[in-house]
Amino acid sequence: MRALGITAYRFTGEIAVTSSSNMPHARPRRSVIYMPSSNARALEKAKSLPADGVIFDLEDAVAPDAKIEARTAAVNAAQSGAYGKREVLIRVNSLDAPWGPDDIAAAASSGADGVVLPKVNCPGDVQRADKMLRNAGAPDALALWAMIETPAGVLSAANIAAANPRLSGLIVGTADLAKDLHCAHPADRGPMLLALQTCVLAARAHDLFVLDGVHIDLDDEQSFEAVCHQGKALGFDGKTLIHPKQIDTANSVFGPSDDAVRNAHRLVEAHKEALAAGKGITVVDGRLVESLHVREAERLIAAANLISDLE
Repeated sequence: MRALGITAYRFTGEIAVTSSSNMPHARPRRSVIYMPSSNARALEKAKSLPADGVIFDLEDAVAPDAKIEARTAAVNAAQSGAYGKREVLIRVNSLDAPWGPDDIAAAASSGADGVVLPKVNCPGDVQRADKMLRNAGAPDALALWAMIETPAGVLSAANIAAANPRLSGLIVGTADLAKDLHCAHPADRGPMLLALQTCVLAARAHDLFVLDGVHIDLDDEQSFEAVCHQGKALGFDGKTLIHPKQIDTANSVFGPSDDAVRNAHRLVEAHKEALAAGKGITVVDGRLVESLHVREAERLIAAANLISDLE
């Protein structure tokens, strides 16, 4: 092998990272938990949860007669700075709901990291939300996340992903999607695999992050772990959650393992040694390694460092 200008190294372990190619140092999103903004105890508890992100929910988790009070609570929580390095987002009501426009206006100046827009069916929904945010004085840094949870949204996912520069990511709403599809929602999510993969494809094609939907069976921890592994295998960056008991599993599955990080360091070092020796190709674990594989390893290392800073 040396006659071919190749240096061989033994390497095992996972090096793939699901972060978008133009965001190698983006924050981790292994676990992002919904918290009902009408529940003061939940908002307080979220300050100490080991989740990567918190979504203050104004939509599904809040009764109609509590919407206005919940909006005020969500904005106050986002402005408090009490959630450390966690990503803070506000899920507003849909733009066509009675509370949607006021939710958008309030979120614009809340200091949150992002706004989660539910039931996005077409690019126009994203563009409309962006216009409303701009009119309300939202800073350019305020991200917008689109929830894909209807058949129309899935079929338009690629166009939605390309709709507006403010858009940072997609979240698949699997519960609502299963309802609208009139399909079963088994543990293996077979009836929804096409929809899930379509959303991942759309996100990756446009350098967005993409989060998997919630798992509603809180008592079946084995199936939850299996769904997390499935989501990671499909390419999702992390999992949206509805209960704190799900956080540790999501963090474990979607985060890089210690072995993977060690092996990523070995791959990077092996590549550097090969370059220093004038070798253009490195063989790691019997496979040729090119610069793209090294970049993936570097992303994994960066992700691990960011997770360490968060924790």
